[in-house]
Amino acid sequence: MTAAVAAPTPDYAFVAASLDRAEHLRLQPAALEALRATARCIVVDEDGRAPVGDGDGLWMPDAGALPRDAWQHAVFLGLDGDGHGWFACDAADVPDTPDGTWVDLRGAAAQWPALQATAFAQARAVLHWRRRHRYCGACGARLEYVRAGWLGVCTGCSAEHYPRTDPAVIVAVSDGQRLLLGRQPGWPPRRWSVLAGFVEPGETLEQTITREVWEESGVRVRRARYVGSQPWPFPSSLMLGFEALAEPDEPRPNDDELEDARWFTREEIGAALDGTGGDDGLLLSPGISISRWLITHWHREGALRE
Repeated sequence: MTAAVAAPTPDYAFVAASLDRAEHLRLQPAALEALRATARCIVVDEDGRAPVGDGDGLWMPDAGALPRDAWQHAVFLGLDGDGHGWFACDAADVPDTPDGTWVDLRGAAAQWPALQATAFAQARAVLHWRRRHRYCGACGARLEYVRAGWLGVCTGCSAEHYPRTDPAVIVAVSDGQRLLLGRQPGWPPRRWSVLAGFVEPGETLEQTITREVWEESGVRVRRARYVGSQPWPFPSSLMLGFEALAEPDEPRPNDDELEDARWFTREEIGAALDGTGGDDGLLLSPGISISRWLITHWHREGALRE
């Protein structure tokens, strides 16, 4: 894999306007309590949705008015630019949540300011982990959460459990002239995207790229270069974006992985990006995703060269 080079500033979701995680405060209960009077609290339900408030933005309750139990169970997310603390709360712990609209993370990314959407992504990911890791995987005893919600300690064997993040590669594969895209079963008609796959234990990112592209499409990757990443909390992935140079093999999609795979010309990609492809043109991933950014980057910058 070649060395990373400067790439355009990402414009996909869950990256811009991130909070200062202020990790040192996780061990300072008194300092976190002092933040409570002006704290923001993101409420997330079991389906990963957050309530919409006035002006179609994020509804956040007054943390100072939260019941003590709800406050003690809240996860500290970090500090905004004005020094206000942001916390994540399970909707089950918060009384008087709105009866109106609740929005999922994809909807929030398309509608809300970047700070709210990025913080919501962080809140959704950590609360999803908390809901599904209540007991120790080693002995089965209940977990007790410390470090402001970021560490689960087993009450039986004292094993430590940290939030789970699943690394996955997502790759814009080119033969120097064309871009390789695939289709998954169940996608809307004409929807195509770059290839992706999870990193397996004991595997490097380079090995994952080679294996996943070959398994899904039968195309042989020659080399790859890292260009960017995106948290993708659906529920807990980190997408590691690459561009790759491959042999001009005829794609042979794996039926267990893809419905179809094929090479697209620069003209076809350009028509999809500017909306001139017509009713028969291909549809690309939505703008909130790194997959769309990788396609745009390839079309604008050209393929990885020898």
